[in-house]
Amino acid sequence: MKLRLVVPALALALGTLGAKAQIGVYLNPVVTRISISQPDTGPFAFLGDNTTSRTFGGLDFGGYYDFFHGGAFNAGVDVRDTIVHSHNASLNSYTVSARIEAHPMRYGLKPYAQLAVGAGSSKAEHANLRTTKAQFGVFAGVDYPLGKHVDFRAIEVGYGSVTTTSSHIYGANTSIPAATLFNISSGLVFRFR
Repeated sequence: MKLRLVVPALALALGTLGAKAQIGVYLNPVVTRISISQPDTGPFAFLGDNTTSRTFGGLDFGGYYDFFHGGAFNAGVDVRDTIVHSHNASLNSYTVSARIEAHPMRYGLKPYAQLAVGAGSSKAEHANLRTTKAQFGVFAGVDYPLGKHVDFRAIEVGYGSVTTTSSHIYGANTSIPAATLFNISSGLVFRFR
């Protein structure tokens, strides 16, 4: 008799978890500083001949799903695609992140942090070949609620690494290390419940 009550109680409990779930989508401008410790030369040099760093600009778009709501924080996943360009070179980063967000603090600010893994596809400025390699990153930011369904992403800062197109990948004897990425972004987040 009591076993029949467990199924409806479990369905009710799972229903309340889903009711608290939150989805957010964003499309924001991003600036990325890409650096390598050793300069590359030739047509496959991602940053250009004998260049060790360059600033790229583009768009950061994606969404998150917070499926856990605890006492002090929310947790979920974030999926994003970041496309940046500079001097005819491009990097397209697709990442999936574990996400944690603190409940609104003073002035309604909602800080968050993410740990990301994925793939980065790069193309050098003088070559048409694309190289896709594993990528990782960490992101942290602060959102400020403007309304019931809109947040202002005051700032998001990211740091990561990916192996970009290089002469080493296409046959040169010189070893080129992975590039480091430093991102800054800001914009709007649209939330749905």
